[in-house]
Amino acid sequence: MGFFSKITSWLGGKKSELPAEAAAPEQTGDDAAPQPDVQPDASRPADAEPAQAEASAPRPAVDSDAPPTAHLVSEDWQKELTLALRQAEPRLSVWLAIVLQDVNGAGPELWQRLRFLFTCLEAPAAEADDFIARFEKWLANMGYEEVEEFRSELQYRLALALELEDEEDERSRLFLKLSEGLAKTREQIAARIDGLLSSHDKMDEDFWEELEEILIMADVGFEPAGKLLAQLKNRARKAGVTEPSGFKEILREELAQIFRAPRTIKAVNPPEVVMIVGVNGVGKTTTIAKLAYRAQMQGRKVLIAAGDTFRAAAIEQLQIWANRVGASFFSKGESADPAAVAFEAMERCLAEGCDLMLLDTAGRLHTKANLMEELKKIERVLGKKHPGAPHRTILVVDATTGQNALSQTKLFNEAVGVDEIVLTKLDGTAKGGVVVGIALEHSIPITFVGLGEKMEDLRPFSGEDFAKALLA
Repeated sequence: MGFFSKITSWLGGKKSELPAEAAAPEQTGDDAAPQPDVQPDASRPADAEPAQAEASAPRPAVDSDAPPTAHLVSEDWQKELTLALRQAEPRLSVWLAIVLQDVNGAGPELWQRLRFLFTCLEAPAAEADDFIARFEKWLANMGYEEVEEFRSELQYRLALALELEDEEDERSRLFLKLSEGLAKTREQIAARIDGLLSSHDKMDEDFWEELEEILIMADVGFEPAGKLLAQLKNRARKAGVTEPSGFKEILREELAQIFRAPRTIKAVNPPEVVMIVGVNGVGKTTTIAKLAYRAQMQGRKVLIAAGDTFRAAAIEQLQIWANRVGASFFSKGESADPAAVAFEAMERCLAEGCDLMLLDTAGRLHTKANLMEELKKIERVLGKKHPGAPHRTILVVDATTGQNALSQTKLFNEAVGVDEIVLTKLDGTAKGGVVVGIALEHSIPITFVGLGEKMEDLRPFSGEDFAKALLA
């Protein structure tokens, strides 16, 4: 059942029947894993506020002689919140505004209301308790008390925990973040395309040649630029578009088609094993931390394995991040055999009942023949211990490297087969055109893009949104 249908069903069918777990505050444990040091992002758009007259109702008065939290357990309080949620626009930001109404800070009242929201979505009580325990621990680490200090982070975590990233409000927030991150790339491509369109009356051969030059200069790559040009010509011909005024829509449609990921089998024999590959310096360590963070917020038990045994600093950094996000960590220390690390980490993952294992690997391109053989050996060892593993191989690529990103993709894909690409450092680079080149040249889906340093800045990639943000 979908997100909105769940809450509509529950609120509509149980107007007076209130969940037992929402009736009284529960104590949260203090043994939740520490959370990463995430700072509020001033660049993020303000959360949408609901129309108060329509979206909520006044809270019942509280007896001044009653205990401080007595109003939390009143049936009237629950009925008022139910009514407010039913009347509200079906968006996470609006519902969160209702949940937070008149809540001054973290405490029993906030936890009670969050549990109520989880219950309305038919989420298990254990998931609500785990979410609250982790968030409460994070607030303590950050020293935050006021709602406005943690509101944005709370909405982001709820979107992850309740699988709401495709919800309209979250997509809008992501689009704005993506648009900001593509500012320099947009200047490199869109401004030149605007100049091209204003200087031509029709899409003739001169038009297409000048466009190809623009694409190559934007780090799309020589061969991918030629392929994109042919596809654009074909699309324009089929649509009967000959005037430059219709070109941007043709380009937007083509880019969205290029990034459309092929359907794949998602089911795996648990635990899921993901091998992370890429050259040194592209951001593998922080990407692993961000992937682990996302998985933890979605209720998965994660093990991070330090398979890059040739850099002591890599092991230390990975362990620090594992501790911050609350993931288990496995290492055999510097100079250990990476295949042995993978094998023993797999044993521990199975023994501890983990849901996901993220395996870091070395990225020494100056010994690329040995490196690729090492990666193949790791794959064989994992497959023997856990049939089907690794289930996914993710290549981490630095967007600021431009054409080098294309060659790295080719190298790793030929060696071990790459299933997905995470493109880091997309924010602040003028070389974002490489995203198009990678998709055209290798047909490997880009699943996430890095738009900043914070945990929440690793976001799902949308080809349609990328095209809109690039050509806006």
